[in-house]
Amino acid sequence: MSGEALAPIRRAYGLAELRRETSAAGVTGTVLVQTVGDVIETDEFLAVAAESEGLVRGVVGWVDLTAPDVGDELARLRSLPGGDLLVGIRHQVQDEPDPLWFSRPSVVRGLRAVAAAGLVYDLLVLVPQLAVTRSVVEELPDLRFVLDHAAKPPIASGQFEPWAGEIAALAKYPHVSCKFSGLVTEASWTTWTPDQISPYVRHIFDVFGPSRVMFGSDWPVCELAATYEQVVSLARDLTSTDQDAVFSGTARSVYGLR
Repeated sequence: MSGEALAPIRRAYGLAELRRETSAAGVTGTVLVQTVGDVIETDEFLAVAAESEGLVRGVVGWVDLTAPDVGDELARLRSLPGGDLLVGIRHQVQDEPDPLWFSRPSVVRGLRAVAAAGLVYDLLVLVPQLAVTRSVVEELPDLRFVLDHAAKPPIASGQFEPWAGEIAALAKYPHVSCKFSGLVTEASWTTWTPDQISPYVRHIFDVFGPSRVMFGSDWPVCELAATYEQVVSLARDLTSTDQDAVFSGTARSVYGLR
């Protein structure tokens, strides 16, 4: 989170703020998703979930996928307070300098451990990484995947390809779902409009279908371009006929939420 542009959100955000934002937007349950590659954060998120009185329905955490004891680490996390709310794992593949990192044998071995634990894997990848992502997805049909931020389409530039084609290719795998999230920050932070975002949303629904699309706020990162309430309102406006799936059904099904 370095750099002047990210200064507005470079601070701690707590459960009280999450409760205020979700309440104002009419959201009654949510999933916390990891932000750093450190299992200490996952320990903290699980504790927060346990103390949230039902607001946090699940946690997508982090483990070192390349470690030989991934299964043991997942078991340890599940033994912690709130450990029963661990629903998935994520790693910032988008930041890996090796374009083939995700297909390394050590990583795939770790992903198999995630699948064996009955957890979901959240994909944080960019468009150039989608071809390698598909190869791993094909190799692991027993692991449920969720594509975060729809692989960050280039909304600010108005480009549609190769993002659209790559997304369509990934959507052919039935064990992959897509998170409709983070789109306002892929547009211009100060001048975005719903009309600029709408074509990308339509394509997501065209290729995945509403039963494999779920809403994500990307809060607090979304605050760089919009408030939590504005992001929820935008999603409702752009998904008027599919809201049961997008705001509840898909997440419940994929993550196994209570």
